[in-house]
Amino acid sequence: MKIQVSATRMELMNLRKRHAVAIRGHKLLKDKLDELMRRFLRMIKGYKTLHQEVEELILKGHKHFLFARALMSPIDLREALMAKTDRQLAISVSWENIMSVRVPKMTMEGEAVSGQYGYANTCADLDLAMALYKKVLPKLLELAEKRSSLELLATEIESTRRRVNALEYILIPTIEETIRDIIMRMNELERSNLTRLMRVKEIVRKS
Repeated sequence: MKIQVSATRMELMNLRKRHAVAIRGHKLLKDKLDELMRRFLRMIKGYKTLHQEVEELILKGHKHFLFARALMSPIDLREALMAKTDRQLAISVSWENIMSVRVPKMTMEGEAVSGQYGYANTCADLDLAMALYKKVLPKLLELAEKRSSLELLATEIESTRRRVNALEYILIPTIEETIRDIIMRMNELERSNLTRLMRVKEIVRKS
C-alpha cells in the first residue's frame, strides 16, 4: 500500500527523511525490546526460584502447625494465635525505572513477630511454625514485588513489540514502496518531457 503523494522531488526528499527516521526508530525500539526481554527472562528465573523457596517454607510451617493443632487443645491454640504484640509492621512502596517502565520496590518496615503467648500450654511445633511464617513474610513481599514487575514488563514488551512490527512490516515497507513509485513516475515524466522536447526540436528543425 502506497502513500498518496505527488511525484515531486520535494515529496521524495521528505519521504527519504521520514524513511531514515523510521529506520532509526525501529533500531532503537528493537534494542529496547531485546533488553526488556533479557531482563524479563532473568527476572522470571529469579521469580521461579523465590516462588519455590516460599512454597517450601509455607509447607514446612503448615506441617508444624498441623502437629501443633493435633497436640494442643483448641482453646490454647486459639489463645496463642490471638496473643497481642506491641510491635507494628508497615510496608512502604517506592518506584524505580527499568527501561522507562516504573516498577514497584516494596520495603517492610518493622519486624514480623508473633504475639507473646505463654509457653506453658503450647508446644515446640507451634514455635517452629511461627518462626517459619515469620521467615516467609518478607519473601512473600518480594515475590509480590517481582510478580508486579513482571506483569508491567510484559505489558511494555507487548506494546514495544507491536510498535516494532508496525514499523518493520507496515510503515517502512509502505514508505519504501512509495519512494519507488515516485521515482518511477518521475522517470516516466522525465522521459515524456524528453520525448516532447525532441518532437519540438524536430518541428523547429523542419520549419
